[in-house]
Amino acid sequence: MPRMTYLQAISDAMREEMRADERVFVMGEDIGAFGGAFKVTDGFIDEFGADRVMDTPLAESAIIGCAVGAAVEGMRPICEMQFSDFVSCGFDQLVNVAAKMYYRQGLSVNITVRLPSGGGFSGGPFHSQNPEAWFMHAPGLKIVAPSTAEDAKGLLTTAIRDPNPVLFMEHKHLYRRVKGEVAGGAYETPFTARVAREGTDLVVIAYGAMVHTALEATADLDEGSVEVLDLRSLVPLDEDAILASVRKCSKVVVLDEANATCAAGAQVAALIAERAWEDLDGPVVRVATPDVPIPFSPTLEQAVLPQVDDVKEAVRELLGY
Repeated sequence: MPRMTYLQAISDAMREEMRADERVFVMGEDIGAFGGAFKVTDGFIDEFGADRVMDTPLAESAIIGCAVGAAVEGMRPICEMQFSDFVSCGFDQLVNVAAKMYYRQGLSVNITVRLPSGGGFSGGPFHSQNPEAWFMHAPGLKIVAPSTAEDAKGLLTTAIRDPNPVLFMEHKHLYRRVKGEVAGGAYETPFTARVAREGTDLVVIAYGAMVHTALEATADLDEGSVEVLDLRSLVPLDEDAILASVRKCSKVVVLDEANATCAAGAQVAALIAERAWEDLDGPVVRVATPDVPIPFSPTLEQAVLPQVDDVKEAVRELLGY
């Protein structure tokens, strides 16, 4: 199998689907001749033409609104928000239109919204957010967050084929840093969790870039065997996989780059408290970003975002509880 970066895997998934299905098209700001802010759609306009690779105005609400209309007519649009932070301008179209259309009128809204998210590159408060929790509260939306190149391609393919609106949280910090073997051709990855590393004494539950932080932080611990569970999907949330890891390991660290309040990690912690309380051998420990805007300064950004040492400390303290 060829080795690809996380970014190349995302690009490959879209190419495969666009070649196989003429209903699939992409739209967003600067995605055509320029190839996108991160070059994910580089070369797409030459292969598929301007009718299927649409450069749009700086209007996220219009991008998502047009995609909803196209989906209702049977198309399968993929929308790129240049940065996930900017999706706030299209919030109404996502939450009050796309998410509710099936409930109100029985109409499928087969749209995929790509959201380059996360920090770690000194992008500051307007280019570094993890907005997934904004949408977890909106019934009708699915939300996935891959951590590997293999899953980036498979999850995006599944998202494009899913009849529901799917938010695809692609972490910018992983674009060119993460590489792996990725199968050629199209394949689907289910919206379920995966065990990134087996363990028996403690489980770290994470998703996206934080999976790699968890793996690095716990790779050389002598105190115990640490499992790492990669959620991959936030909505639907794989509750069975979470509870299985908790029952096996009895101690849990929930790692989440998003702001701590009402984040995906909070939902995981609540699930464990409600349904696996008697399986725990210590408190559920959370490592998350404090509720502050992400700083521009690299030093301050590192102080705010969860780091390897933060996870190591939390794991060691809980193992010794």
